[in-house]
Amino acid sequence: MRIAVVAESFLPHMNGVTHSLLKVLAHLRSRGDDVLVIAPSSSWLDDEAPATVEGYPVHSLPSVPLSGYANVRLAAGTVARVRRILAEFGPDVVHVASPFVLGWRAVQACEQLGIPTVSVYQTEVPAYAARYGFPWLESLLWQRVENIHDASTLTLVPSSFALDQLRSHGVQRLNLWRRGVDTDRFSPTRYDAGWRASVAEPHERIIGYVGRLAPEKQVEDLAVLDSLPGTRLVIIGSGPQKESLRAQLPRAHFAGFQGGLDLARMVATFDLFVHPGESETFCQTIQEAMASGVPVVAVGRGGPLDLVDPSRTGWIYGPGDLQGLRAAVVDLTGDDAKRRAFGRAAHASVQGRTWPVLCEQLVGYYAKAVAVQARRAEVADRVRRAPQQP
Repeated sequence: MRIAVVAESFLPHMNGVTHSLLKVLAHLRSRGDDVLVIAPSSSWLDDEAPATVEGYPVHSLPSVPLSGYANVRLAAGTVARVRRILAEFGPDVVHVASPFVLGWRAVQACEQLGIPTVSVYQTEVPAYAARYGFPWLESLLWQRVENIHDASTLTLVPSSFALDQLRSHGVQRLNLWRRGVDTDRFSPTRYDAGWRASVAEPHERIIGYVGRLAPEKQVEDLAVLDSLPGTRLVIIGSGPQKESLRAQLPRAHFAGFQGGLDLARMVATFDLFVHPGESETFCQTIQEAMASGVPVVAVGRGGPLDLVDPSRTGWIYGPGDLQGLRAAVVDLTGDDAKRRAFGRAAHASVQGRTWPVLCEQLVGYYAKAVAVQARRAEVADRVRRAPQQP
């Protein structure tokens, strides 16, 4: 197939959207598909974005940073500019990853060109409004989300929560597409006793978090765990709240941004993984912890509801119930046998969720979108040819 991928964010900035796109591009390369990536640049003038990924060209559009969060880039340009790029490439289908600004332009351009779109809902942008101090924007942001997905040929969602959420906003043509996990990289075999000794005392249980240090992740909620006896909180990640979180979590070890095998060995060495963010459409880091044989305590909203099986692979606590979070963590850090049993069950639960399997399902959705668009064009052609009634 000939596929254009329009990414709301991309390299060199790593996040859930970028991570999944890299897996998709590697799979498309293995299939021999032709791909063009369109994404925001990493800066306005001095662009650090790669010219190619997996041998595919990356067309970088000038961008500006989101106020207060430089790693989030907003692409400049118009619908007409995106339309010209797409028309020159001539894709069979356009994959629109986490659309909001650039993605909305791409969907409009594809409508004008008659190209089918597969829009992947990955970020609950409207929920960020209150977290960043603009609660009055939430309804307007939802209107944008509805417009994007109403205009898309197909919409893919990563969880049953996201499916119900978009359905409640009247979005149709919804399909479930979860995320894969690299079970070779994330494995209990990556356990690193040396790293454990460098961050915790022998008697301490490591409670780990991995993710951006930004308001939507609610990492400050972990303050209820910072003083738990016999534990050490480890925070992996970076973001605009890094310094303020250091003040709020004085006993925590901040490991900074990690990737590759370094991240895998740290996660495998956790005793427990926690995730407090209520705006996760999926939460890939939960899957990675589970693949590493680590049980999970997560908030009961969004993607974690599909991933964590309470009383078997971890615990779910109610949004805002920080004492419930603390109680769940105490339960597992205080019972070695239970925690290990939960960890074994977590590891078993994600086996088979490999990226090749999930990416081939995605290719099936591409083909479905092409077929839907062809039927629409056929119907429109018949309507044009039908004799006019007097």
